[in-house]
Amino acid sequence: MKSEGIHKLPDKGPVIVAANHVSNWDPILVGVVLKRPVHFMAKAELFQNRFLSALFSGLHAFPVKRGAADRKAIRKAMDLLDQGEILGIFPEGARKKLKPDAAIQSGVAMIALKTGVPVLPVACIGTDRNFPLGWFKPLMVRIGNLITLEEYHNQKVNSSSMEELSQKIMQEINLLMEF
Repeated sequence: MKSEGIHKLPDKGPVIVAANHVSNWDPILVGVVLKRPVHFMAKAELFQNRFLSALFSGLHAFPVKRGAADRKAIRKAMDLLDQGEILGIFPEGARKKLKPDAAIQSGVAMIALKTGVPVLPVACIGTDRNFPLGWFKPLMVRIGNLITLEEYHNQKVNSSSMEELSQKIMQEINLLMEF
């Protein structure tokens, strides 16, 4: 496994890690590469089994109900950021092949705009390869430049600002995938 740009992760303070998600390996790779614990939002279905719930909770993940605004998960995410932690979110909301026109959810942008916390775009490359033959090439975690929110400081959090920031985040992730 290789990584690029690890120095772009701040040593302390809150950060939202926004990564592509094409495989179940993605959160594991991101968690291994980053030097600080990442608290990933994970689909609530993963927490229905007592064993898996304990496993994912031990890995700093917490459940989010997909398809609706999960206020409890959003509150948990904002509390973690208030505590200076790293929040991990997949902007697409589920595993998908990342494409420039991929549908994205507004959750990352909404949380970022409400908290003022910067977003760190991350690309997981090669995790969609078939095992074992496709894994002869190294997996890559590429970290982009921190997206700060100064330009949104005086804007209201609304669908327009969330859409604009969401597109910017996905554009940065797509650029990281092209290298």
